[in-house]
Amino acid sequence: MKKILLLTTGGTIASVQREEGLAPGLDADDLIRYLPEHHHYHLESQMVMNIDSTNMQPESWVKIAKVVYENYERFDGFVITHGTDTMAYTAAALSYMLQHSSKPIVVTGSQVPINYEKTDARKNIADAMQFACEDIGGVYVVFDGRVIQGTRAVKMRTKSYDAFESINHPYVAFIEGSEVRYHKRTLAADPKPLTLDTSLCPDVFLMKLHPGTKPELFDFIKGLYKGLIIESYGNGGIPFQDRDLLPKLKEVTASGMAVVITTQCLEEGEDLVLYEVGRKVAQDTIILSKDMNTEAMVAKLMWALGKTEDIREVKKIMETPIANDLSPQDPLESGL
Repeated sequence: MKKILLLTTGGTIASVQREEGLAPGLDADDLIRYLPEHHHYHLESQMVMNIDSTNMQPESWVKIAKVVYENYERFDGFVITHGTDTMAYTAAALSYMLQHSSKPIVVTGSQVPINYEKTDARKNIADAMQFACEDIGGVYVVFDGRVIQGTRAVKMRTKSYDAFESINHPYVAFIEGSEVRYHKRTLAADPKPLTLDTSLCPDVFLMKLHPGTKPELFDFIKGLYKGLIIESYGNGGIPFQDRDLLPKLKEVTASGMAVVITTQCLEEGEDLVLYEVGRKVAQDTIILSKDMNTEAMVAKLMWALGKTEDIREVKKIMETPIANDLSPQDPLESGL
């Protein structure tokens, strides 16, 4: 019989109606009461925190990771209930901080509180428990019957039950009743022991470009952050006419700031070498994001900067696939 540890952090799934609106108010034992009878696993629980996920911070990720690590040898799988708003960030962060897990670490939640008559919470937590009993390792998001790699989940909808999509990566599996149907099953277990690396530098800024963005904005960012992620347009170009951002961008990279260029497009990623506007910014120290999603990028850059201040080493870490966060480069593209 598998031993599963349920870790609760708050979120909508644990919320109750208060005078000022929904807020987390249920503990782990409250959530367990809504689970169907579980005869095929032994369940224990622990409340790590009880917050709206809007208030989730990098320090909260560290706390969750440490609890998993401290209990890793005692349990066969882990289920973490979490608010949906920052769930994808947390799942990605755990994927970097907890590597080489041979056991499933499953993050789930809901769009409607578990104590409501019409809710997706009971199905999601039951599905998460079922997947936590699987013989598979890694961090995953389980939501609406879909299993998503922890570094590839993106919240797409604010109200619908199918809130999350797997971006630029196939779904790992689908859960239909008592059956887990894998898209592609890798049976080989990771031979390395679980590692815990919670060295995070939260000084990362995410900038979304729009027509009219002022170059002077970089002056404010330069002294306040150590890492910058720029969500540009299309394949990732940076404006160089009229409001020319390139000189200021070169200033921040010269100052030692780690700069990642990505795209506002959700699917297929950036390609800086395709257009003139991209090639003008494709310097040696600029970090290429390829098809990594923004949530994973934020967590990975914090993790990389927590390990080293050497910008070239940060670039190497960021551009190296970890936990399936980057697709292998197409060799046909390497000659562009």
